[in-house]
Amino acid sequence: MTPSPSPLSPALLNLAAFCPQTSALGPGVRAALWVQGCPFRCQGCLAPDWLPFQPAHPVSPADLAETILASPVTGLTLSGGEPMLQASALAELVTLVRSRRDVDVICFTGFLYQDLLSRPDARLLLAQVDLLIDGPYIPELNDGLGLRGSSNQVFHYLTPRLRGFYLASLPRKLEVFLSDGQAFLVGIPPKTFGHAFNRALSQARSYVRP
Repeated sequence: MTPSPSPLSPALLNLAAFCPQTSALGPGVRAALWVQGCPFRCQGCLAPDWLPFQPAHPVSPADLAETILASPVTGLTLSGGEPMLQASALAELVTLVRSRRDVDVICFTGFLYQDLLSRPDARLLLAQVDLLIDGPYIPELNDGLGLRGSSNQVFHYLTPRLRGFYLASLPRKLEVFLSDGQAFLVGIPPKTFGHAFNRALSQARSYVRP
């Protein structure tokens, strides 16, 4: 699959969303960011609004690094969208954050690790990543476990830093994050989340009176 370019300057990150603190996407207290734009069209994608290649929230790596460092986070999680299509800017971001704080880095990608090794920009980011979780989401392989959407996705421990956390088998967590008057979910949903959420939403609406 041929990567699509970011609609912004490569010096800027095109963010879909940012959460300054979460414990749902890896160990400790983490900052999490989602980039805009993805070439994959996985069935059951939880963030279809983040798939189009269009300007969303442009920010420089330096400015975002300052925002991340303003919170007492111990880790950084990169997701999307597709982070490897903004690999150079993300590598710069991680370098800036790590120049002032020793954080661990988790990155999700729909690309396969072996395919990324042939791309110089991707190698820049991989050199900064402790744990890469690769592969597209396949709903039929969603086993409801761990820090991944489906069991085909592989945990590549590029450093030994996160090996002791058993992230492939831990129970999944979800948090609700409020930003700019909007709410969105942070984390990997449990397998039955969609049905339970829709049922709860229907019940809540039944109590609303005009």
